[in-house]
Amino acid sequence: MTIRAKKRTTSSAVRRLSVLLGAVGLAAPLTVAIGGTAQAAPACTTKAGPHQKDVEKFLGLRVDGRQSPADCRAIQNFQTKRGIRPNIGYAGPVTWGVMQEEITARDPNAAGRCPVNKGRIACVDLTRQISWVQDGKSVKFGPVPVRTGRDGYETRTGAKKVYWRSINHWSTLYDVRMPYAQFFDGGQAFHSIEGSVRSQPGSHGCVNMRPGDAKAYWSLLRNGDDVFVYGRKPGT
Repeated sequence: MTIRAKKRTTSSAVRRLSVLLGAVGLAAPLTVAIGGTAQAAPACTTKAGPHQKDVEKFLGLRVDGRQSPADCRAIQNFQTKRGIRPNIGYAGPVTWGVMQEEITARDPNAAGRCPVNKGRIACVDLTRQISWVQDGKSVKFGPVPVRTGRDGYETRTGAKKVYWRSINHWSTLYDVRMPYAQFFDGGQAFHSIEGSVRSQPGSHGCVNMRPGDAKAYWSLLRNGDDVFVYGRKPGT
């Protein structure tokens, strides 16, 4: 094939490609035509959700329980950033649940259930299955997930104090390791476990923790430090 023939073939191919891309461009945005992932936001719902007022308060909107276009855009923006689908601006239980988790992370003692006049104190919320260490109103560590006593072996509520610490403790009663054990009420203690703290049905009364969290508690607490347990574990 001559050089002139090659040029004609190349020019013809370029023209065909240009026509093809032009036709695609008429039907779809360029980002979609060339394999991009840009997507238009879904339409906003005009319906108020069951947690409308809670969501409005969380987002700093006017709290009236009525869905407005501005409300929907703000809720939709939150849903999009958190990966909540469908992200149509509906104030439903999933969206409110994510917001509650963020509230807990910001201030686990927002309800003021754990005393703030004790100095350094370890708080255990049985209802939410979380624990944290605070000093006055300042959270020093956490909140972190915990596993407390199962039905019939409930973790006892009330004001306690750490009275014995055993870093490599072995339970002769249950024949298990209890690393970083810090006892605060009879045989009940903070300590780490292997496996998930989310597993059910629960402990025999101890506050089970992830290894890293139990190790942090070990470094933060001392004998005589206060512990406060409140709430009720679901299922007990």
